[in-house]
Amino acid sequence: MAFMPQSHLQRNTTIGFATSVALALVKLAAGTWGRSSALVADAVESLADTIGSVLVWQALRVAAKPPDKDHPYGYGKAEALAALAVGALLVVAALYIVAKSFHEIVTPHEAPAPWTLAVLVAVVLVKELLFRFVMRGADAFDSDAARADAWHHRSDAITSAAAFVGVTVAVWGPAAFDVPTLVLADEAAAMLASGIILITATRLIRPALRELLDAAAHEMAEQVAAAARGIEGVADVEKVFVRKSGSGYHVDMHLHVDPDLSVRVAHALAGQVKAALRAEFANLTGVLIHVEPSEVAEAVHTEQQ
Repeated sequence: MAFMPQSHLQRNTTIGFATSVALALVKLAAGTWGRSSALVADAVESLADTIGSVLVWQALRVAAKPPDKDHPYGYGKAEALAALAVGALLVVAALYIVAKSFHEIVTPHEAPAPWTLAVLVAVVLVKELLFRFVMRGADAFDSDAARADAWHHRSDAITSAAAFVGVTVAVWGPAAFDVPTLVLADEAAAMLASGIILITATRLIRPALRELLDAAAHEMAEQVAAAARGIEGVADVEKVFVRKSGSGYHVDMHLHVDPDLSVRVAHALAGQVKAALRAEFANLTGVLIHVEPSEVAEAVHTEQQ
């Protein structure tokens, strides 16, 4: 794997961001002047996606800050807040597209200008080149965030290609097939884009709300409990609560131990369990253990007496 300084990776991201903003503004202007709802929808989606990328990158910087006096659990939820904001932004964008498209459907209008197709072709080509450019840097630096950014460019290219199909049918379809209503293919493409945007928004909002509301991470809880039970000296584990915060998880659990253990020994065992869990699960950012006497062990001792 070739080495690439992080400054190069940041430069690639900046280039991609600036180009995306410029292309989105070009699409918005071309769609407005060229009477293409699909092109306007594509521009709105691109702008929302670009703004969302900025919010996510900033949230990742905040979430990486270590815990402090005022935020003892860290800043991990900044990621969920950013995802929720991006999802809400996408919902607003989708509703705007639907409202505009519906207005165009009920209002008699001309087909989009043929030159808007050239704009869409240029956008698809530039976005595909951006995808390859940013992805090359992401692979060189082995950056997941940069890979996600690269795929944003590829998804934008696909959306623009879908808009190209709708505009093509709207421009040439009425004359070619003698079906005047095919001019509405432009609005149909815009509606389709709004549907895709809403699906994306749902996928962002749902997990973000779960995290912000401290929903239980059941799968992780089962894995943590199983690992704790396998440690010598642990009689049982119960009340394992796991909640997600950014890329990490906070764990609260009740540890059952031999009731005859001294406080010092029981405390040391809890520390051993905590260390073992953190070693096995690198994404555990906090482990809180409450030690309790094991009722089973206590019953055995009582029978022996």
